[in-house]
Amino acid sequence: MPASLQRIVEHCENLLRTSEFNDWPGAVNGLQVENDGTVTRIAAAVDATTSTLRLCAEQKADLLIVHHGLFWNPSHPWTGSRYQQLRTMFNSNIAVYSSHLPLDAHPELGNNAQLAAALGLKNLKPFFFEKGRFLGFRAKAKLTRQELADRLNRALGRPPIVLPGGKEICREIGIVTGGGGGEIKLAASEGVDTFITGEGPHYTYAIAEEAGINVFYGGHYATETFGVKALAEHLSKKFKLPWVFLDYPTGL
Repeated sequence: MPASLQRIVEHCENLLRTSEFNDWPGAVNGLQVENDGTVTRIAAAVDATTSTLRLCAEQKADLLIVHHGLFWNPSHPWTGSRYQQLRTMFNSNIAVYSSHLPLDAHPELGNNAQLAAALGLKNLKPFFFEKGRFLGFRAKAKLTRQELADRLNRALGRPPIVLPGGKEICREIGIVTGGGGGEIKLAASEGVDTFITGEGPHYTYAIAEEAGINVFYGGHYATETFGVKALAEHLSKKFKLPWVFLDYPTGL
């Protein structure tokens, strides 16, 4: 049976506490595009792009859940690829719901909590205070850098890039998925000796050494597949709808 788009959106807003977040400009958390008001199949993707919208249409899904939405840059004029996005959404009755920082920070469904669980880390504590709140999680452990790299490889399906700026044994591990590499100093200031994130610039190798911290780059895309999958699965169970993950890796 179809479900109400409005009910799904209201549930997501309450579950993710969207209104409490001060996100980066352009994130536009929440419903970005509506459809005719009903949902029969959910698709999840990391990014809302022309390619993932086409995949969504091919799967005959009418609600696309994403982490990176449509409006990071000035969103007009609607020509070229923007027109193709509009055409795909309207022709296939696709609604788009985006959740950026709220989905990063959620203690159960979020990217950071889900990646921590995939790595076998438990007893998570808040970590990485940014935009007025903690966005990530930290945990105590006793793993060698290689052991942690191996766990990341299994969880992400790709070997991480390792900046070995800290000690061989990782004891205080902090996680912030995505593009956290520019904030190594912040991570170190909160007392972790190991920082797991998605990507970072070239100069962060020296920063990691100077801060005495191990840094693992697992890939921006790869580290942020977890939240949209968990949210889509949660919605599937609650609203009794099928769902599918649209895997469109960037390699970055």
